[in-house]
Amino acid sequence: MLPLEGLTVIAVEQAVAAPFATSRLADAGARVIRIERPEGDFARGYDRAAKGQSSYFVWLNRGKEVVVADLSLEADRQVLWDLLSGADVLVQNLKPGALARLGFSAEALQKHNPRLISCVISGYGESGPMASRKAYDLLIQAESGLASLTGGPESPARVGISVVDIATGATAHAAILEALIRRGVTGQGADIHISMFDVMADWLTVPLLNAEAGQPPGRNGLRHPSIAPYGVFDCRCGGQILLSVQNDREWRSLAAELLGEAALGQDARFATNLARVQNRSETDARVAAALAALSAEEAAAVLSRADIAFAFVNDMAALSRHPHLRRITVGTPQGQVSYPAPAPRFAGEERAYGAVPSLPQKPRQV
Repeated sequence: MLPLEGLTVIAVEQAVAAPFATSRLADAGARVIRIERPEGDFARGYDRAAKGQSSYFVWLNRGKEVVVADLSLEADRQVLWDLLSGADVLVQNLKPGALARLGFSAEALQKHNPRLISCVISGYGESGPMASRKAYDLLIQAESGLASLTGGPESPARVGISVVDIATGATAHAAILEALIRRGVTGQGADIHISMFDVMADWLTVPLLNAEAGQPPGRNGLRHPSIAPYGVFDCRCGGQILLSVQNDREWRSLAAELLGEAALGQDARFATNLARVQNRSETDARVAAALAALSAEEAAAVLSRADIAFAFVNDMAALSRHPHLRRITVGTPQGQVSYPAPAPRFAGEERAYGAVPSLPQKPRQV
């Protein structure tokens, strides 16, 4: 039996953030019924990378059912009310206040189903000076300041995935599970509100505190702002390797095994992380010279012997054939699609993942 088997989730969702949360609930056994407008979720049209279908939609909607409803129509709103009567969770990420204006306010939902856990995802929350502003992933990356930390010295950059949406979906998932645990004790439902801006602000606590202390972080590319050596270096064959020295003991090991100068482990210019950061140019130059004399394979062997953490700087082609990559295969309307497996693994369990739903042709199908 899966952990959430027997629970029903109604998802009035679109795009990425809410579907991320509900996909994890579906993986855990919940029955997830997503409400789509007659023309379908616009995320179905983001790309055609998954056998002619949207990679986003195929990734985030496995194991769900679809009910088509035009919530501007009274009959279709009644369909939603009927579904909510027996539901455990409602997740929605429409424009702030949109569902309430259709009659589904927090008060109405609580009266209709006191045990219902409602989770509202929005860009900026439902109060404050920007509550009514539309928000999408990249907009929040910019507004929160995340983009100012990303990229190289020349300009800000977008994080290469929809990190705000994914972080928000993961936060919503955790909050819903908390509410389900509490409901199991008290019998009470919950009214949860999560904004994308709040999620990113929380995640940006460390650079914010540094900036408020007069040490605003810059854009460092593949280099850590407060640890050295921690960055990418070229090997003899043209490959790149990223290594990380997390403490002074590891530095002594690196000095002896890679640099061939054990005395540098005690040298006042490099013996502590604070000193290495202060003398980053010379620290990195010594590491770069040592790695430039080695192939990537030779460098990996030396770093492994020294017990230094490292990684190769890969691209998506390398990830696709990576020996450590776990995959699942899900059914879709256009055939089976293989992609990375969800991270949680439960000992002794092999989970099956449901198919990606097509868009029904007739409205109000249950």
